[in-house]
Amino acid sequence: MNYALAEQSHVLTVAIFLPVLAAIAMMFVGKERHSEIKWGALAATIANLAAMMPLFTAFDKTSAKMQFVSSLPWIRAWNINYYVGVDGISVLFVLLSAIVAILCVLVSWTSVKDKVKEFYIAILLIEGAMIGVFSSLDMFLFYMFWEAMLIPMYLLIGIWGGPNRLYAAVKFFLYTLVGSVLMLLGVIAIYQTTGTFDMVKLMSTQLPVGMQMMLFWAFFAAFAVKVPMFPVHTWLPDAHTEAPTAGSVILAAILIKMGAYGFLRFSLPMFPDASLAMTPVMIALSVIAIIYGGIICLSQTDLKRLIAYSSVSHMGFVTLGIFSLNMQGMEGGVLQMINHGVITGGLFLCVGMVYERSHTRQIADYGGLANVMPIFSALFMVFTFASVGLPGTNGFVGEFLIILGAFTANKTAGILSATGVIIGAVYMLWLYQKVFYTEINKKIAGLNDISSREVITLVPLLILVFWIGFYPSAFTGFMDASVVSLLGKLKASNMNALNTVIQAVPR
Repeated sequence: MNYALAEQSHVLTVAIFLPVLAAIAMMFVGKERHSEIKWGALAATIANLAAMMPLFTAFDKTSAKMQFVSSLPWIRAWNINYYVGVDGISVLFVLLSAIVAILCVLVSWTSVKDKVKEFYIAILLIEGAMIGVFSSLDMFLFYMFWEAMLIPMYLLIGIWGGPNRLYAAVKFFLYTLVGSVLMLLGVIAIYQTTGTFDMVKLMSTQLPVGMQMMLFWAFFAAFAVKVPMFPVHTWLPDAHTEAPTAGSVILAAILIKMGAYGFLRFSLPMFPDASLAMTPVMIALSVIAIIYGGIICLSQTDLKRLIAYSSVSHMGFVTLGIFSLNMQGMEGGVLQMINHGVITGGLFLCVGMVYERSHTRQIADYGGLANVMPIFSALFMVFTFASVGLPGTNGFVGEFLIILGAFTANKTAGILSATGVIIGAVYMLWLYQKVFYTEINKKIAGLNDISSREVITLVPLLILVFWIGFYPSAFTGFMDASVVSLLGKLKASNMNALNTVIQAVPR
């Protein structure tokens, strides 16, 4: 381990700005040169992942400190710095963001035919913003990247989406913007109180309990919308349904993870007293999302809407694990964020591939697809089994840890969340049976099986399904130290609160 590399490095700066520079360079390429644009975007995303390999190979798993840190003064008058770094939680999402960007370029190779240059510029800008969100250690910088995601994502849905794309794009924009404005007010309040935007310093700063409560709900507004938690989830099905395949994959694999990541990076370490007080509410909302999202899936007729509502249910597991506030639940929640990105990203890739051939997402228009597209059917089956949590796949490991943590924290929540697993198995197996094993529908009888390019697109996610499923410690090992440190801060806050109560008791 090259410890100097992990302590002070420009790896993250390269990871953030290489795709941005590639997008700027692409602006000077003729818009009719589609081949050069596609290969250029693919080369930029692959080069970015290659440049990030030290994050995986040189990361010190025994340390909870921020690593690969880079810090430069930015706006001195306001004490704002360009300050980036990763710990055992955020490093996994940085790497996943780079992988997802490559897959989005590949899956859009033939499906995007209009405004090709602008499309790939948007993908590259989103990649830079995604990595920026997960690596920012300055609140102002974090907010800048958080908002930077909004514009290109809005354009992806609004320009390259389906028939109701404008409605979905505006709804996505408004929901996200309202939450972001409230978070901005919280950021300003923290700065006025502490005089710093440094997130590392703020994690060890004890704010007044009353202020913590207000800030918790201000940040909750932004994070809950992004997750999305019940009842602010309604933008997600519309956005997923109308977005192009690449947009759906980014939404499922990365964007909605930012909300749960926000709870881990802001709410728990910076507002520990408020987080402890609000834990029953967060657990209740999580359980509602798990069951409600699963039941709604049973009534869906559109492939993408069904998978979108399944995300509401699966992300309910994530927030349940995080707010179980124990080692099993929290590690399960973080791991399930990765798992959901892999599984649901794979499912949306598969739906995009078959939609490109059939031009329909209605479940009723399919049937007997296993006889028509056997390779595609086998790959879709892997993601289906991972989604229902079959042992040996990544979905099982995450859900098992979360339910174990939930039982430890609240037995009723543990029992109710376990019913969500059963509901998930029902709707996913029903979907697979209807699409692949009923009588062949004439509308899809002549479809060609997926190409080698499309198989290559799915292979990285298939590897992760089984890698995490059979060897989860390769991933939980990254987060162990960081999760232990976070739980230690929460425990210390709880003890301080208890001591305060004891001292207030008349003797």
